[in-house]
Amino acid sequence: MITLNVNIDHVATVRNARGGVEPEPVEAALIAEQAGATGIVCHLREDRRHIKDRDLQLLRELIQTKLDLEMGANEEIINIALETVPDLVTIVPENRMELTTEGGLNVNEDIPRFTNLVDRMHGKDIEVSFFVEPLKEQIDAVLKAGGDMVEFHTGVYANLKDKNSIEREFAKIREACEYANSAGLKIAAGHGLNYFNTQRICTIPQINELSIGHSIISRAVFFGLERAVKDMFDLINYSVIKSKR
Repeated sequence: MITLNVNIDHVATVRNARGGVEPEPVEAALIAEQAGATGIVCHLREDRRHIKDRDLQLLRELIQTKLDLEMGANEEIINIALETVPDLVTIVPENRMELTTEGGLNVNEDIPRFTNLVDRMHGKDIEVSFFVEPLKEQIDAVLKAGGDMVEFHTGVYANLKDKNSIEREFAKIREACEYANSAGLKIAAGHGLNYFNTQRICTIPQINELSIGHSIISRAVFFGLERAVKDMFDLINYSVIKSKR
């Protein structure tokens, strides 16, 4: 079974656009939980462009499912994570000028640094996932750093239009999942997934979790958040069941 973690960052983005107090991202998290989400994802960026410190504190206090804190390997944010103690941290690359996360983290470039980060999180019983490209060398680097999980970047797959290119990228993700699973890592996938391209990803049996935000929040504008989460949850379950027939 594949579980669904809902990213609420874009609710905070709308709130911050007017500098006010609504819509409330914490309320969105609670609605998503009640609609069937098995986890809540938020990204506390260094520039605080969407989720704020108070949001993270309230999420930790109020949500009943898994809290996944996306974060850069920045010392300030590391210390906040150690104080807040989310269930999981997902380490992502972070660029102040980017509109959204643009690709996977290069764990291989500084394994000692990431090993230290993992050790510090494990000292607080926080699991660590790394958001990486579906490449063997990145999986090996996560293993060397002591990570518990990988989240494969699906943005390339999601944005491709050419059928042959899509097939090649999908095969790349599937092979990476098989390799990571054989190495004992938990596996998530996310970025750019929506109500059309998610079904294919759900046919990869090694994937444990999906992290989806933008498409769910976009659908919620027209149909409401509860229905948007339920629709994605139903799509995932249907796709998994259909793939096993």
